[in-house]
Amino acid sequence: MSEEKKFSRLSANAKSSLIAKMSKTLKTSVPEGVRHGRSVGSALASIPDSVCDFSQLPGYKELKIHQVIATQSGIMEPYFLCHDGLAKDVTSIGGEEYLNFSTYDYLGLNGTERLNRAACEAIQLYGTSASASRLVSGERPPHRELESGLAEFYRTEDCLTFVSGHATNIWTISQLLNRNDMILYDALSHNSIIHGARMSGAARLAYPHNDYDALEKLLAENRTQHKRALIATEGLFSMDGDLPDLPRLIELKRKYKCFLMVDEAHALGVVGATGHGVAEHFSVDTGDVDVWMGTLSKSMCGCGGYIAGKKALTDFLKYSAPGFVYSVGMPPALAATSAEALRILVEEPERPARIQRLGAFFLQEAKRLGLDTGHGEGYAVAPLIVGNSLVAGLLSTAMHKRKVNVLPIIYPAVEDSAARLRFFLSYSHSEVQIAQALAVVAEELPKVRHLVTSFADDSVSA
Repeated sequence: MSEEKKFSRLSANAKSSLIAKMSKTLKTSVPEGVRHGRSVGSALASIPDSVCDFSQLPGYKELKIHQVIATQSGIMEPYFLCHDGLAKDVTSIGGEEYLNFSTYDYLGLNGTERLNRAACEAIQLYGTSASASRLVSGERPPHRELESGLAEFYRTEDCLTFVSGHATNIWTISQLLNRNDMILYDALSHNSIIHGARMSGAARLAYPHNDYDALEKLLAENRTQHKRALIATEGLFSMDGDLPDLPRLIELKRKYKCFLMVDEAHALGVVGATGHGVAEHFSVDTGDVDVWMGTLSKSMCGCGGYIAGKKALTDFLKYSAPGFVYSVGMPPALAATSAEALRILVEEPERPARIQRLGAFFLQEAKRLGLDTGHGEGYAVAPLIVGNSLVAGLLSTAMHKRKVNVLPIIYPAVEDSAARLRFFLSYSHSEVQIAQALAVVAEELPKVRHLVTSFADDSVSA
């Protein structure tokens, strides 16, 4: 039936009501200037040209201010340094060699002959790209090999890999939850967890870091108001190097009927007697966690992320998560590389064991020197808290001058009082290298603090 016939059959009151609604819609959709007789041209003339200038973005202006302050304070730009070759325990930057504590190559596998061979063989067979999404372009054997290997590793029904680790969290969380639901996450959770929660539309509640009494209080007060609930945490916290209390989280998720998601981006290959992660560390059944997430860019020397769990979960994401459905598939060569790295992890448990020994040595040596290791528990992520963003920036610069590459973590990534240098330890490092780097910190930190105090005194005098 045509729209005209439908309209003709309406009653007089219904017609009047519909016309009134249409008039209201038209009034609100027409630009203000045009409704009052102004031309579109004159209305547009009032819009300043600066709205088309990226340099006028408020965020960009703030960035430039921070850069100017850093330069005037003597802080070198610590980010985006160009490494000349393979970055391991040592690296070359601008032709000069540095001790390197800014690599996620936890197992020391990046650039090894075995991984390089796996990548080259895959390139010969499949080329360098998956060409399109796996839904459109199809899959390659390395994709399935990697996913079946991870599913076996976690003892789950299935696994699904994404081309981006950050997107893995965002699209998984935003697909699983909606405005009827609730997500509770550790306050120190990764940016990708927080953004995924935001995109889902679910109610978002952050609980204080590893404070499970506070988490239970939030659950007791809010759980019954929502249909589904997800508790999200990290297996090894990326900024602080500590673990969650997984048994307590499992207890809470059962009691309050929630899903539990654990992000093992930094835990895979690092935590647990054989590197099987936080479940192995606490001797719990991996099936007690509903969503295992991790990345492939760290211990697995590739790129992307994964979700391991029930097949119903992975099937749902495979056909619905925009970051999988509409994104190009992982390059087959990278999938083959990560699959090979996973095999090496299983075959050589001495690699995670060595990382844990080095982590324990880092804690011991740092404490001997009077350095603050924060929440660090002696794993691959080893923070040194210096308590001020300016101090952290200047200390990183001083370390660089002493040929030690370690980056600062400053506000807003962490609170200013928790600013730090963040060391990443790997199988390739030695105790001698760690001791050497910490000795440099112990020498330079008092100088930097004295300099910052002088800045503050000069400012007050001025």
